Amino acid sequence: MSNINETARQDVYTRITNQIIEALEKGVKPWTQPWNAAHAAGHVSRPLRHNGQPYAGINVLTLWASAMSAHYSAPIWMTFKQAIELGGHVRKGEKGAPVVYANTMVRTETDEATGRDEDQVIPFLKAYTVFNAEQIEGLPAHFLARAEHARNPDERITDAEAFFAATRADIRHGGDSAFYSPNSDYIQMPDFEVFRDAQSYYATLAHETVHWTRHTTRLDRDFGRKRFGDDGYAREELVAELGAAFLCADLGLRLKDRDDHAGYIGHWLSVLKEDKRAIFAAAAHAQRAADYLGKFSARAQAAA
Repeated sequence: MSNINETARQDVYTRITNQIIEALEKGVKPWTQPWNAAHAAGHVSRPLRHNGQPYAGINVLTLWASAMSAHYSAPIWMTFKQAIELGGHVRKGEKGAPVVYANTMVRTETDEATGRDEDQVIPFLKAYTVFNAEQIEGLPAHFLARAEHARNPDERITDAEAFFAATRADIRHGGDSAFYSPNSDYIQMPDFEVFRDAQSYYATLAHETVHWTRHTTRLDRDFGRKRFGDDGYAREELVAELGAAFLCADLGLRLKDRDDHAGYIGHWLSVLKEDKRAIFAAAAHAQRAADYLGKFSARAQAAA
């Protein structure tokens, strides 16, 4: 049984990693604007389950990649059975997208030294298939409702301002570059006015704020980076990219490509091809960072 589970788990890693690699080899980052702004569920959104609950971690990436390749505007996904329960049906010939469910199983084994039975907790991934709302006929109208309004990108966005302020990170403005200084523990940002639009500003700030979470007093994230451009550096940049994508989706912002990140695609491809689990680890770290940052905002709202 364990060999079967291990093989299935490797197949899941390989299938999803290859999906990400395929997109990157085309020069496309599947976590950057993989949806159309036309859906009423939000002009930008994480992928959503049929009940409105957002997906997390690696499932965000694989569903964004699937939405991008098929040009879906709806961010809503469901299983074949859920579609039927909602009164719809998946169109004949449609191919679903892979998602995974992480769980554990307990197996009792006898310790040879003591002769006692001991429970072993074994993690495993279970893969299943979901379909986009646009692949399904007969769903209630709200699953395919179109958006009516768009946000003015040139104004400061109140929700985003409050979110980043709640972290109380040391955010400094000025100059012509954006970065996080781990030694001095501050974020440097160009002035808001010099960005092309508000979306670009907040997407850049989200990226640097995810870097901010790596500090030893926070999530203490270290991939053994020694110098610019090495394997550890590429892994941290991938976490910051994914984390920024998650934050922007949660805040209803469109993630903008940064010119200085175009060169990272080659590094990411190298990492992903060498380690099939790298994208899973990066997505998990990114989710952890997004959750960590979200708690500051939740506490601020509770205290208001």
